[in-house]
Order: sequence, then C-alpha cells, then structure tokens
Amino acid sequence: MSSVRERNESAWLLTPRGALDDRQRVDMRTFDDDDEIDAVIVGAGAGGSTVLQRLARRGWRVAALDAGPFWDPERDWVSDEAGSHQLYWTEPREIGGSDPVPLGSNNSGRGVGGSMVHYAGYTPRFHPSDFRTRSDDGVGADWPIEYADLRSYYEQIEAELPVAGDAWPWGDPHGYPHRPHPVSANGELFLRGADAAGIEARVGPVAISNGRFGHRPHCIYRGFCLQGCKVNAKASPLITHLPDALAHGAEIRADSMVTRIGYDEARNRVTGVHYVRGGREHFQRARIVVVAGYSIETPRLLLNSTSGRFPNGLANDHDQVGRYLMVQGAPQTAGRFDSEVRMFKGPPPEVSTEQFYETDPSKPYKRGFSIQTVSPLPITWAEHVMAQGHWGADLREYMADYVHWACLGALCEFLPQADNRVTLAEQRDRHGMPVAHFSYSQCGNDRSLAEAAQDVMETILRAAGADEVITVQRYAHLVGGARMASNESDGVVDRDGRSFAVPNLVVADGSILPTQGSANPALTIMSLAARIADRLAQSPPEV
Repeated sequence: MSSVRERNESAWLLTPRGALDDRQRVDMRTFDDDDEIDAVIVGAGAGGSTVLQRLARRGWRVAALDAGPFWDPERDWVSDEAGSHQLYWTEPREIGGSDPVPLGSNNSGRGVGGSMVHYAGYTPRFHPSDFRTRSDDGVGADWPIEYADLRSYYEQIEAELPVAGDAWPWGDPHGYPHRPHPVSANGELFLRGADAAGIEARVGPVAISNGRFGHRPHCIYRGFCLQGCKVNAKASPLITHLPDALAHGAEIRADSMVTRIGYDEARNRVTGVHYVRGGREHFQRARIVVVAGYSIETPRLLLNSTSGRFPNGLANDHDQVGRYLMVQGAPQTAGRFDSEVRMFKGPPPEVSTEQFYETDPSKPYKRGFSIQTVSPLPITWAEHVMAQGHWGADLREYMADYVHWACLGALCEFLPQADNRVTLAEQRDRHGMPVAHFSYSQCGNDRSLAEAAQDVMETILRAAGADEVITVQRYAHLVGGARMASNESDGVVDRDGRSFAVPNLVVADGSILPTQGSANPALTIMSLAARIADRLAQSPPEV
C-alpha cells in the first residue's frame, strides 16, 4: 500500500502552525460555467470532498459546489455553543410522521467540510454483519457489496484522518494508526462501571491526531469537538482532503446552492447543474454529476429535477428516491458523582463498547446498539435537564452541579422502512425550491432497542458509583434516502454509486447506505466515496 503522503498530502499543505493556507484559496484553479468539466460534485462534505480529492489526483477537471461558506477555523469558529450555530443547516424543512425527527444541529452541516466540521470525531467501522442483515437477521436489507469490498478503503481513510484508538476486538478485529488518547474522568468512569458490570470497553476510535501529524497539531482537549476544532487536531474534510484536492487542480465553489440537475432526454445523460450564487442563476456544464448532499438534500435535489422522462424526479422510475431514510436512536444517560468529573475535558466520544452491536438470539429484538462517552456542553446539558421537567430553581441547581455529572450515549440501529422518507413540500425556500418534508415513524423493534440501551447505560453508571441517573431520548445521524441495491426496483444506485436510470449520474454520500449499523457513519461514507471514485476513474461512463 502506498504511504499516506503519497495518497494525500493535506496534512503537509497546512501552514507550519497547522492553519489553512490562504494562498490555496487565492491561487485555486477555477472553471467557467461554460467549461464542460469532467465532473461537478454537489456538496463538499464527507462524500463529496473524498471524491473530489481522489479524482483531482487522477488529473480530472473537477469542481465541488457547496451551498455554505468556505470556512476558516481561525477566523470563523469560536469556543461557544451559541456562537457555533452557523455550522448547522437551518434552512426551512418540514417534519412529520408519528415520531418526527428534529433537524438541525446534530444531523446536518452547513459549509465546506459538511457536518464533519462539527461531528464528535468518532470513527468506528461498520461490522461485516451490517452488510447482510436481511440474510442473517431477517430485517433491514443486504448491501450489494460486502465488508471485504471496503476493508482496504477503511484502512486508507483511517490513516489519512488519522484515527487513534485501542486495538478493536469487535466486527473485523483491527488496530489503528495512532495510539489511544489519554482517558478523561468521564472515560475513566465508563471503564470502571463497565468492568464492574462485566462489559468489555475500549478507548477510541477518534479521528483526532494524538501527536503531531504533518503540520496538524495534537489535541489540546479543549472539549469543543462538536462545535468545530479551531486548532485543527480533529479531522474534517476541510483540512484532511480538500487542501490536497486544491493542490491537484480542483475547484471548491462555496456559497453555491444547487437547485436542479440538467438532463438531456434524447441522450439520457445529465449535463450539469443549475445553481444560485450571489443572487444569480448559473449552469455549470459537466460530463458527470456526482451528488453528495447527504440524506435530506440529495433526495430533495433528485426529486426537484423533473423532466418529461422523469416526471416524478430524476432517477425515480421505481419511487425509490427519498425512501428508507434512517436515523439512529441516540438516548443519552447521565449519572451524578460526588467527586468532580468535568466531562467536557476531552474528546466527547472517548471510550466505547460494541458488545451489544450484533443480534442476540436471547433478546426480543433484532440487531443492536453501541455505547460511547459523550459530553454535552452547558446549553445542551440544560436541554437534557429540562427534558426531565426541571425548571426555575431546580434547573439552576442542576446547572450549578454540572461538573459532577458524567454522560454516556447510545447509537441504536433503527431499521429502514419504506415510508420513512423525504418528499417535496408545497412550501418553497428563498431560492424558489420546494423544501424537504421528512416523515419518520419508529417500529416496535426500534423502541425495544432504545429501552435496552438505556438499561445498559444506567447499569454502567450505577456500577461506577452514580447516585442519580437521568436519560433523555433523542436521535442522531441520518443515512439512506437514495440507497444502493442490486437492482433498480429496490434502490436508486448500484454497487458503485451509479444511478440505474442515468449512466453518468453518481451519488456518493450517506444517502446510499442500505442500513446504518450502530456506528457513526462518517468513516463508512468516506470509505464508500473513495471506492466510488476509484471505480469511476477506472471505468468512466460514456457520455
């Protein structure tokens, strides 16, 4: 295998003090709208940035259009929860169903780098079992690829981020490029409680450099991973893949909202993208369109791209666009301890267990959940306390006691269901585009998983010595909405991310995942995108 620097020089392209180099933006190659570039990529998050970097390294003429700004961590980010609201996608959306999912801070991103700018940095792999849940467990869907198809890409991306953690015993046992970080008090309590309860736990894996990496500095444990890392120790595409993409001739066109995909009905080919920038409408021509807007915006864009051939949305012959959108159940349980914990001092996800990840035949539910340390900052902590009904003097007392609390979070594998989907609403946004309506309802298996995860978290915290525990029910990551499948009646794209209906239309983001496992999806999205880019470069579609 080639070295990290031979594949991706981003960490060495930062300034010697670890900042983004402004000269890259000033000297960035740019294309005209009338230039028919090799590929235009919609979105510069986990999937889009990886495809952009991989294709640019192969000499492709590529540009990524992103609706948000091109962030500068030093100038734009602050160590403040309220001041970080700009990192989230807050454009209007509608939600519905029997269990509607709030959309915003923890499941969306705005700007170059996407939601990985403010993710917690936790980067576990999916398990081999995730790729065959229908065959093995009778639920979910089988992927059109196997775990083995992604193993080498997992290894590549783990090295490029890089990932720090203990040797991992679950799924496909493996190690990580960097040693685990020192454990904070929150993590120590998890380890102590897990040991007392007979539960195996490990430190990591986090995409946070443990020591200097290229020009990237080491973590200083400031505790603001969920708001954006000003020191650039935490990995995000903004610093891990985009500098290298720029160095190889790619363009990143920020503040560019893509509203429709152009389509030539006579040739059955997409021709580029319509977008709005600076209040003006544009059309960028391209031989290939790669959509990487994530699980709400990708279906929304495809559904809005209608034509005589596709009256119900581009590549939507079988009414699959927008369907099977999943969200992970993410209950969080906090425990109070007599000694000070200061859970915010350290990476939020630091210690984890995947002991409950797979289906347990002795349980009344299928599939499972993982548990990791989390560390809500004061505003989020206040929301947790208020969810228990505390207000006024009671709330103030809990807030004053903040440093005595430790918190664990679960990720539960809620199952894909056809009616959990994105459709277009009648309401329109400021660009005149219909907003997305996301309807979501849990099934009985979902509820059973959340209850089981809460029981285990309470057991761990009480075993560690907590004298009070509280739990808040919530959701986490989104995936699905344009899933990959073996045939066009079951999905939108094939095993290589290519549309079944239009040969030169590709999707390379979290929307293509058929199932979601109990793992944070960022690493899998980037690994899938790297594989898609390789397959695309090896066998480009005829145009």
